Amino acid sequence: MTDPLRIIPLGGLGEIGKNMMALECGDDIVIIDCGLMFPEEDMLGVDLVIPDISYLERNLKKLRGILITHGHEDHTGALPYVLPRLRVPVYAVGLAHGLIQTKLREHRQLRDSLLQMAEPGVPIQLGAMRAEFFRVCHSIPDAMGIALTTPQGLVIHTGDFKIDHTPIDGKAMDFQHVARLCENGLLLLCSDSTYAEVPGFTKSEAVVADALGRIIREAPGRVVIATFASLISRVQVALSASEQSGRKMAVLGRSMVENVATATKMGYLQVPQGVLKQWDQIRDLPPEQIVIMTTGSQGEPTSGLVRIANKRHEDIRIIPGDTVVLSASPIPGNETVISRTIDNLARQGARVLSTRNAEAVHVHGHASQEDLKLMLRVTQPKYFVPVHGEYRHLLAHSELAQQVGVPTENVFVLEDGYVLELDEDGGKVVDQLACGHVYVDGLQLWDPASTVLRDRKMLSMDGMVLVVLTIDQKSGILIQDPEIVSSGFIEAQQHDLLASGVKALVDTIEQKSDTVLQSDQIRTLVKETLGKFLYTQTKRRPMIFPVVVSV
Repeated sequence: MTDPLRIIPLGGLGEIGKNMMALECGDDIVIIDCGLMFPEEDMLGVDLVIPDISYLERNLKKLRGILITHGHEDHTGALPYVLPRLRVPVYAVGLAHGLIQTKLREHRQLRDSLLQMAEPGVPIQLGAMRAEFFRVCHSIPDAMGIALTTPQGLVIHTGDFKIDHTPIDGKAMDFQHVARLCENGLLLLCSDSTYAEVPGFTKSEAVVADALGRIIREAPGRVVIATFASLISRVQVALSASEQSGRKMAVLGRSMVENVATATKMGYLQVPQGVLKQWDQIRDLPPEQIVIMTTGSQGEPTSGLVRIANKRHEDIRIIPGDTVVLSASPIPGNETVISRTIDNLARQGARVLSTRNAEAVHVHGHASQEDLKLMLRVTQPKYFVPVHGEYRHLLAHSELAQQVGVPTENVFVLEDGYVLELDEDGGKVVDQLACGHVYVDGLQLWDPASTVLRDRKMLSMDGMVLVVLTIDQKSGILIQDPEIVSSGFIEAQQHDLLASGVKALVDTIEQKSDTVLQSDQIRTLVKETLGKFLYTQTKRRPMIFPVVVSV
């Protein structure tokens, strides 16, 4: 009897970002994508969020490889943190391979035996499974879907995709090849759900080329374009429009500079001669001859655009007459910081164009409802799992699948950690793994239950109080009144409250004068007594740190 095929999403289902899926059959596990997610506002001090790979670590002997669909951070960004723990080959095509290579070198973790260059249509044997990349359209060159032949049947994972008949790089999605792959039947389709709620078809990237070209031609002063660092096609549009308008263009932001350099070196960017310059080479040109391409379309605090908006950029200030284009859709949760950035730019005299007030400054890179239906019609899967999106997106996509004929009982709306098994008897969810976030904080990885993160949240809400007590080592008696200071709890002029707290603390300790208290007992007494007193006075619970000095 053939082993069941197990589909185990480790990230990207029920959320935007952190995409990672494991497919397991018998003694083999193949992983698709290894992405990160940017932290939410309540994730204090956290730099990045990556998938929980504890299940994979428990099954290291089964791992055969990681297949990367494309070069965006939400599909590749966790590799530097995951590879040292998994030591498994990574297969990527073209530009994705180049971007990952750059990323791993930055982290000093590049191993030639791990990162493998793949080609569309060339099979890769992964134990009892066989993978083949096929070309799709997205907002970055060399975006791929994956056809995975398993003992149970063929699985197609679309990766992020849209249907673009006039892509900037001229490489349209090959639906004929997809149809040929599915000639003998498709067991399972896992398809991108990010825009499953959006009716109609997704517009072509060529629409943005026309709009940005017009803006750059007609702008009276400098044009600043903010977009994702990996949106290489948008950089190509800006370069071409700059050449046609007689402007010079500079690229700002470390990640964008690196991506542009990699894409240019690999031939994915066609840079017109004399157009792309360093900022210090064009800063003194007339404003109407300058285009600046930068990061910051999502309001990221350290990005080029946000530093410009906050007057913290070391080289650039907004001048009246500048046109700023936010050429990206807001990621859910980023709306507030984006609005703040727009306001700060407008206050300084910039004209700000975004998807809110200007047509076609951005088209998204994901399939809308009619595109998704077409993918379902072409592939005609037996089973369907919507991937990549928040729960409402997955649910909307599941309804589309049922509309085009996939039986309701064969459509599975999963979330991270669910284990779906497919075999000769059908499909069913058989387990749910513990599968939360892992937080990256500098060089440290934190579990969501970490006391460090819990303490940060408490400090952010009510501040801290530090109490220093000097006691006689033999008698345990206070030698002098405790010293007490606070941070983030009360205003400096409210020192009377702390003085009253000291008095209440001294009274409590003196009541215990017949007992020689140990340091641990004193610390507990301080937390209980002072905590109760301060809550009575303020209805707040600061973190209390007792320091006992024995002399």
